[in-house]
Amino acid sequence: MLKDQQFLRIPGPTPVPPSVQRAMAQPMVGHRASETAELIRRIRPGLKNVFGTEQDVMIFAGSGTSGLEAAVVNTVGEGDEVIVAVTGAFGRRFVKILDAYGVTVHEIETEWGHSVSPGEIREALKKNPETKAVFATFCETSTGVLNPVAELAKTVHDESDALFIVDGVSCIGGVESKMDEWGIDILVTGSQKAMMLPGGLMFAACSDRAWKVIEANPRRGFYLDFTKYRDNLKKDSTPFTPATSLLYGLEQALQLIEEEGFGEVIARHELMKDMTRAAFKALGIPLLANDEDASPTVTAVRPDGFDAAKLRKVLKEEFNLVIAGGQEHLKDAIFRIGHMGYASPGDVLQTLALIEIGIQKAGQNIQLGTGVAAAQQIYLGKGDPQ
Repeated sequence: MLKDQQFLRIPGPTPVPPSVQRAMAQPMVGHRASETAELIRRIRPGLKNVFGTEQDVMIFAGSGTSGLEAAVVNTVGEGDEVIVAVTGAFGRRFVKILDAYGVTVHEIETEWGHSVSPGEIREALKKNPETKAVFATFCETSTGVLNPVAELAKTVHDESDALFIVDGVSCIGGVESKMDEWGIDILVTGSQKAMMLPGGLMFAACSDRAWKVIEANPRRGFYLDFTKYRDNLKKDSTPFTPATSLLYGLEQALQLIEEEGFGEVIARHELMKDMTRAAFKALGIPLLANDEDASPTVTAVRPDGFDAAKLRKVLKEEFNLVIAGGQEHLKDAIFRIGHMGYASPGDVLQTLALIEIGIQKAGQNIQLGTGVAAAQQIYLGKGDPQ
């Protein structure tokens, strides 16, 4: 094994394109210099494109979790009532943040591996008519589930005056997003997943409806106050020190998306999802999420007949291939494969071939090549993508 060669196939951080790495190696400039303002000005249209919004997308030096906290602190406060769709660990994270601010939380908890339905949202809103906001994850990273946020947003606005707030950290940049058309009021994401960057940037956009609520909120925090970022962005600036090197990388990542075409980016992620799922179905190994709920950016597999932790150990030691385990009660019960951002169908085929060897060494006898062949058929358009 070449020790300096690593195959990173986890749901974040994800591989960074070489051109993005080169862009981040540019000499440092002053964060209040005209060069930085011009850089931010060039970045702004590309961010709007991946969010699907005409609103400005604010740029923060912070993690995706800072975006979840910002969405909370800018809109609700102690004693306010909210609904949270908990479809996995990151829906649970919204609950933990809200609890820290004394917000009254009504949870909709689904079985891990399943999405939340519009009917569940509707019922929760009827039971809790004072709800000020509904929080949901777009892609639940811990389970590989993509929630139907367009339908959820419509339900929220049909049934209430509540805001609809979405964590898009593990899918924005790799899936279709129509924030304005769908009626998402706040959408946040991070840099280290489908956006093809290292961790360290968070992005957030707000609807006109959300801005009215935010402006009327007397306690928006300090560093995460959305109005500061909005007002500074109008001047192509940030209220606090930006992660300038990451901004250069972001510009290049957005350029790569533009060159490929965002529609093609979305189609590539769908193809990688279909290839991955077809492989495990052909091998007879269960998937955590069903076809309808499956995310294009991460696939969760629930092995039956071998140990997931042993598989991950074999892959790391023999091939330097890194896949993820589960979280919380699914820690050692599943493994997760990231296929987002700087990833291709060729990467998927390589990953699947190595995983098949790992499965054999983890204790389950399979016919080598079965999963890879199924994925190849999907790539050639000859297999059933479902």
